Amino acid sequence: MKQDYHHIYELCKDHMHSYVLAELVDGSKVDGIVTGLDDEYVYLAIPLEQYEHHTQPEMNHQNRQFGYGYPGYGYPGGFGYPGYGYPPRRFRRLILPLAALTALSVLPWY
Repeated sequence: MKQDYHHIYELCKDHMHSYVLAELVDGSKVDGIVTGLDDEYVYLAIPLEQYEHHTQPEMNHQNRQFGYGYPGYGYPGGFGYPGYGYPPRRFRRLILPLAALTALSVLPWY
């Protein structure tokens, strides 16, 4: 890891699994949960926007996963979620280079 990014690396490390606001070199801001960190990148779980929740592909007879009759394992209506037991996605992964970060701030969870 380059010494130039040591400060931002330590910030990310200190806020692992926290909900943060990351400010980037280009002035943009991204909020998410710090899920991972290495010498070059920080990994964030970014909340999906409201419209993104409904853009998942629908299940059909070609891509169903059949299980053994247990709720949530291919059993129709498992856990009451659409899509045969798979909960809707609420986050997507974003990988940012440490070199692109200028600041990291902890945000409240509400």
